[in-house]
Order: sequence, then C-alpha cells, then structure tokens
Amino acid sequence: MSDTTGTVIAGAIAFAAAVIGAVIAGRYTKRGAEAGGRKAVEAAFAQVHGQAAAEHWQWVRSQRHQSFAALLAAYAALDEGFARITPEVRRGAELDEAAGGELRERMLELQATTSKLALWGPGEANVLAYELTQTSMAGIRALLRAASVGSAGLSADWSSFDQAREDMAQAHATFLQRAGEIIRDPLQPVS
Repeated sequence: MSDTTGTVIAGAIAFAAAVIGAVIAGRYTKRGAEAGGRKAVEAAFAQVHGQAAAEHWQWVRSQRHQSFAALLAAYAALDEGFARITPEVRRGAELDEAAGGELRERMLELQATTSKLALWGPGEANVLAYELTQTSMAGIRALLRAASVGSAGLSADWSSFDQAREDMAQAHATFLQRAGEIIRDPLQPVS
C-alpha cells in the first residue's frame, strides 16, 4: 500500500468517524432540546396556571367585598327606616301605607343582596347573611303587630319589637365581624 492510499483510507475513516460522531451528537442534542423544550413548556404552563389562579382568587375576593358592602348598605337603609318610623308609631301614629311600603321595599332590597351574596360565599357568610335577613323580617313583623295594638307603652307587643331590634343588631354585628375577617384573610378559600 502506498502512502497516498493509506492517507486516503485514513482520511475516509476520519471522515466516516466525524459523520458518525455528528449523527450521534445530533441525536443526543435533539433529544436534549426536546426534553428542555418540554420542561420549558411545563414551567410556562405552571406559571400561567398559578397566575390565573391568583387573579381568579383576587376577583372572587373583590366580588365578595362588593356583595358584603351591598348587604350592609341594604341593612343600613332598612335600619334607618326603622329608626325614623318607629318613634312615630310608638307615639300613636298609624303605620301608613307609605311607611309600610318603604319598609317592604327596603326589606326586598336586603333579600336581593342576600341572594347575590350567596353566589360568592363562603358558606359561613351566606348563613350569617340569611340570619340577618330573617331577623330583619322578624323585626318588621313585630313592628306591624305592635303598630296594630297602638301606643300602649310597655305592651308585650312593643317588648317583642324591642327584642326583635336587639336580635337584628346582634345579627348585624356578627355578620359585620365575620365579613371583615373573611375579607382580610389572605388564605380564604375560593370554592
């Protein structure tokens, strides 16, 4: 064999080794790139999912805050109606159609906001909101009974009304306290 033939054969072997090495390296590079790409996509998906979950939680928290505020505003309007109408009725004035209609309208608004609040939860707030609504309805019924009796001063009907107003105030305070705790709790679950 001549030097030229040996050089050509050695060159061909070196070339074949380089091609084979490039093919093997390319396959491993391709597999590594695919694995790295999958990991990057998984990481991006996890980040987007986490961000979406955080934004959803903030949105629900905002909706809860708005529904709590609407319920408290509706209760305040009803309470203001009671505060204005009750002294007149205690002094013997009739509970006229306008005053009765006002209380009914404000009670309907309280019921509507209680129903809206049920959309956002949590369940504990819903229970307290319904309790506030029920005690408010009991207060209206007690005022109607007391008004039908008249201004008998310390009659059993007026005592029943006074107790109903105390129950309303207690239900309001309980809801207000728990609603504040729910809004301030950064770990409050979203269901």
